[in-house]
Amino acid sequence: MANLKIVRERITSVQNTQQITKAMKMVSAAKLRRAQQAVQKIRPYADKQNEMLRNILSNLGGQASTSFGVERPLKKACVVVVTSNRGLCGAFNTNVIKEAILAIEGKYAEARDSGNLTILPIGKKGNDVLRKRYPNATFNRNFVEIFSDLSFDNVAQVSQVLMDEFEAGNFDSITVAYGRFKNAATQFPEAEQWLPVPKMEATGDGNKALADYTFEPDMEGLLNVLVPSILQTTFQKYLLDTHASEHGARMTAMDKATENANEMLKDLKLMYNKARQEAITGEILEIVGGAAALESA
Repeated sequence: MANLKIVRERITSVQNTQQITKAMKMVSAAKLRRAQQAVQKIRPYADKQNEMLRNILSNLGGQASTSFGVERPLKKACVVVVTSNRGLCGAFNTNVIKEAILAIEGKYAEARDSGNLTILPIGKKGNDVLRKRYPNATFNRNFVEIFSDLSFDNVAQVSQVLMDEFEAGNFDSITVAYGRFKNAATQFPEAEQWLPVPKMEATGDGNKALADYTFEPDMEGLLNVLVPSILQTTFQKYLLDTHASEHGARMTAMDKATENANEMLKDLKLMYNKARQEAITGEILEIVGGAAALESA
């Protein structure tokens, strides 16, 4: 009977856990729909703007200038790590953090060793892990909780601070590690250079595609307005991508956890039935043995 009680308690525990995973899956599915719509709306716009910006800055040719496209010797660096505030979303946060670590250990290794590395975590998970791994790095934790409001005006506060720091020469390069959303089951961790704006890659013949744009009233004035706006839009896309990726990963993880709970329940119920049959068989044997003893007496 002791075994039956233990198995019953385990069955109840697994059933309670399954209810939680089902509820979390439904919540993430509802949030995912809104997050997916947001990233699908901004992505074509942001990608086209970013392509246009890279094209223009790659072909200015002295006609105009902007500090956001100027490459400087890499001495001071900043890595923005965009993760979620909560776990239970599979390996999503771990994969984004790995991308950030690859950038820190590779491209920014010299800045890290010289104490000129700044890490700006957005989301608690990245902050908790990287603070332990890089205790000597400078951490800007002013925007860890920004996922509570992903409106353009709120996110622009972060991008504006980073752009000001880059213009002031406090950072020579800024890379953003985030999760690029594809669908509910697939997310790609990436570390993308945000500043300075990467130049367009050369074509097969070694020439760059010329920017065929008309500027009115003047290129310099338009660049001063357009470049910060495009950079802010791109930065918001990073956060919206990560937000959608988080809910997609959590929905998938909770769905898998619910399936695993079903498998455990099947095994536990089979174990319970076997134990109950053994107990019943034992009781029958005791009754038969007692009756036989009485007859023989």
